[in-house]
Amino acid sequence: MTVNHPFSSKRVVKIVEVGARDGLQNEKGTVPTHTKIELIERLSSAGLRHIEAGSFVSPKWVPQMADTAAIQSHLIAHPPPASVPITYSYLTPNMQGFTSYLAGAALSSVPSQHSSEIAIFAAASESFSQRNINCSIAESLTRFRPIVKKALAEGIKVRGYVSMIIECPYDGPTSPSMVADVVEGLLDMGCYEVSLGDTNGVGTPGSIGRLVNYLIKERRLPSEKLAGHFHDTYGQAIVNCLVALEAGIRTFDSSVAGLGGCPYSKGATGNVATEDLVYFLEGTGVRTNVDLQKIVETGDWISKELGRKNESKVGTALMARL
Repeated sequence: MTVNHPFSSKRVVKIVEVGARDGLQNEKGTVPTHTKIELIERLSSAGLRHIEAGSFVSPKWVPQMADTAAIQSHLIAHPPPASVPITYSYLTPNMQGFTSYLAGAALSSVPSQHSSEIAIFAAASESFSQRNINCSIAESLTRFRPIVKKALAEGIKVRGYVSMIIECPYDGPTSPSMVADVVEGLLDMGCYEVSLGDTNGVGTPGSIGRLVNYLIKERRLPSEKLAGHFHDTYGQAIVNCLVALEAGIRTFDSSVAGLGGCPYSKGATGNVATEDLVYFLEGTGVRTNVDLQKIVETGDWISKELGRKNESKVGTALMARL
């Protein structure tokens, strides 16, 4: 499979860094707030311009995200001296979470080149939706509509996520039509982009290729409004990114050092490592504007801070050379 080089030489692929939220939310031990803030600052220093900073969810269910308001406050008060604007993203699964997000955002009285957005998340599997957010798929979309409406009225962009796009540990294989229905629902209510989540990392080039081509060619969903969010449980994430890239998708989620996992799927590992994704994309001629050495050093640092193995193959190899 060959990447379209005329595209590659002219365009930049956007990377959405999810390590500080999706990556850290599954850590068993408490990660200090100052460590999370330093991670976000290191990520922005490496050239990442779209970073998930936290999640306004109940501390009872996701204790690692209990300090999101403090992180939001710090980022507003101490914006990085970057020449290119940075977008910080916060998950708000319900109106209470969105209200908490708004309360923090209202504290900013100084105009900034940096912006923030919210994200909502649905599933393409009924059982996973019930276990993850305690409601059906249809109920989740109904719950999100007033949040999106209010956000858009406030001038806040909304990103959507769809999980279990290939297979669910409870319901089995996910039909592409079910994924398309959920994506359409999120786009119709106002999400500017929807991230396709292979949450447990079971996707292969065949299954991912069939899905993204179905979405783009048969359901006529605009490729520029889709993103790839591939976990690396079976070591397929990079090649799945290649398949999605060939299909026309130009935005990918990744997690520094491959942080993350899925508590509802035994054995599921983290997202594709940002280091590996940057190395792959730049190797095809696609620009990312991310400093590979800095992101590798950040992955090594956070892995040591957490006392865990660095899941990035590129990061491990380059740190060994250093």
